[in-house]
Amino acid sequence: MAAKFFIPSVNVLGQGAVDEAIADIQALCFQRALIVTDKPLVEIGIVNDLIEKLAQVGIQSVIFDGVQPNPTVGNVEAGLSLLKENDCDFVISLGGGSPHDCAKGIALVATNGGSIKDYEGVDVSKQPQMPLVAINTTAGTASEMTRFCIITDESRHIKMAIVDKNTTPILSVNDPELMKKKPASLTAATGMDALTHAIEAYVSTAANPITDACALKAIELIQDNLVKAVKSGQDTDAREQMAYAQFLAGMAFNNASLGYVHAMAHQLGGFYDLPHGVCNALLLPHVQEYNAQVVPQRLKDVAANMRVDVSALSDEEGAQAAIKAIKELSAAVGIPENLTKLGVQEKDIPTLADNALKDACGFTNPKQATHEEICQIFKNAL
Repeated sequence: MAAKFFIPSVNVLGQGAVDEAIADIQALCFQRALIVTDKPLVEIGIVNDLIEKLAQVGIQSVIFDGVQPNPTVGNVEAGLSLLKENDCDFVISLGGGSPHDCAKGIALVATNGGSIKDYEGVDVSKQPQMPLVAINTTAGTASEMTRFCIITDESRHIKMAIVDKNTTPILSVNDPELMKKKPASLTAATGMDALTHAIEAYVSTAANPITDACALKAIELIQDNLVKAVKSGQDTDAREQMAYAQFLAGMAFNNASLGYVHAMAHQLGGFYDLPHGVCNALLLPHVQEYNAQVVPQRLKDVAANMRVDVSALSDEEGAQAAIKAIKELSAAVGIPENLTKLGVQEKDIPTLADNALKDACGFTNPKQATHEEICQIFKNAL
């Protein structure tokens, strides 16, 4: 079966990436940007720095800073109204996954019409979105370079998975200098999100040699650098290596898709408004315990790339070693012990499981689960 590989046409990575990207943006001859971001980035001055750089090359900016940590349909609609009122001709997302996803929603509806709710699913849109430049400030979600857009529908209390080639940005930017100001807790959560992307892509039924190579290298870089990035936020090398790691993980899952970790984490985020990376981190070992029934060799590879000596281990032992290594890394960066500490209640699990089984991310999990099995995985994580 033929495989497709999606990635932005231009990607700028490493120290000084923002300045390099400004020249690329100028060359595209845009006139007025809608900058989609959040209030904390405005407060610490990163947004103003970007506005000044754009102004120096003759590009005007309008700021939409109303993005919530789990962006909503309402956020998309508010940003779209601002875009239209100011006659913007392209969109810049500045931040982590939430601004990127919100910006994708705005840009997609700007050219396709209707509501972002109309595009839930896989490749539903007909037209390319308005040009989007995604400037990343976290090392985790990889939303700056993927075709995934996750938007919370407030009316249904669920996260919609919009997987669409037309949400791919035209330019992605990863500059580790923008990541140094991120707090340890956010660095940890986004780093574990990247690890989840890599592992789920590696065990996915849609994996191929290209995504495998990206996923395994990402796992190695995360194992080697996440703790350092969390404990010493100003460690430029660790930040840069994590930027590359999350990008590689993005390349992997953007093309091999994901699994039940994300399908289940989306429900926790939509139902309880919980941080996505933390939910992923807590669910990851429990879902892989389930997956070990069918892909122990793949999980043994994960253990090896997490620096575990698996030479004397069977596939099944290697899989358990991977699960143990995931838990150890999660604990080392301060992730909470279980979902109970996040306020998740057992009485809500049947509803969460119902919605998780409908999430497109679960379709490529290596073993398809029953409702009862999804409920049990949730319970194991409590």
